[in-house]
Amino acid sequence: MATTLQLTGSPSLALKALPSFEGLKRSPSTLRVPTSLGASGVGFDRRCFRGLVVKATTVVSPKFTSLKPLGDRVLVKIKASEEKTGGGILLPTTAQSKPQGGVVVAVGEGKSIGKKTIDPSVLTGAQIVYSKYAGTEMEFNGANHLILKEEDIVGVLETDDVKDLKPLNDRVLIKVAEVEEKTAGGLLLTEAAKEKPSIGTVIAVGPGPLDEEGNRVPLTVSTGSTVLYSKYAGSEFKGEDGSDYIALRASDVMAILSS
Repeated sequence: MATTLQLTGSPSLALKALPSFEGLKRSPSTLRVPTSLGASGVGFDRRCFRGLVVKATTVVSPKFTSLKPLGDRVLVKIKASEEKTGGGILLPTTAQSKPQGGVVVAVGEGKSIGKKTIDPSVLTGAQIVYSKYAGTEMEFNGANHLILKEEDIVGVLETDDVKDLKPLNDRVLIKVAEVEEKTAGGLLLTEAAKEKPSIGTVIAVGPGPLDEEGNRVPLTVSTGSTVLYSKYAGSEFKGEDGSDYIALRASDVMAILSS
């Protein structure tokens, strides 16, 4: 196996010690450094790397043609980044968001709780959505893969539309309420002034988390409820109908609203 170090910096990072990488001053960029050289073997000033996030992508040698996850881990083939918007407009590379979906290609034997083994909630071939920063990335059989724990899987996509997402464990899927176009006084709001709501309707709920004996604990929120949720929680998605959706843990739902 080989490893590629990925050094990611912010736009405000001063890179005076790297004259050949001037473009990094203006936009977030990625600098790849072969591990055979070593981060210190290139002659970079260590002060230049303050605040950098270091990610390691494992490259599995072609001689290994099979990979079996252990326990409650799942191997996912990552979906390629979207190259077009919903309206068919081509996106530049910098605007392409990191995908959060893929296809399950292998699963472990399941999660062990005491002497009990819980079967995996996903099967090989399932199209899933996972948490944004979950798992370990790797290049396997010439394609990008991710190996992650089952608890990091948000849900299973039964169609290509996120509204049909089937949440797993303690996750819930919420259709976000539409943004108000006017203030209480009747003034029209500009796009910049419209505050993103933290209110929505529960579309689907997961089966609940596992307790210490391996039994499912039902969630306290139910489909159809209007809820208030934590503002910066969960993973956001756009449905085929243009509506906004968010998938988050039930613990991030703060209250149930009623009229």
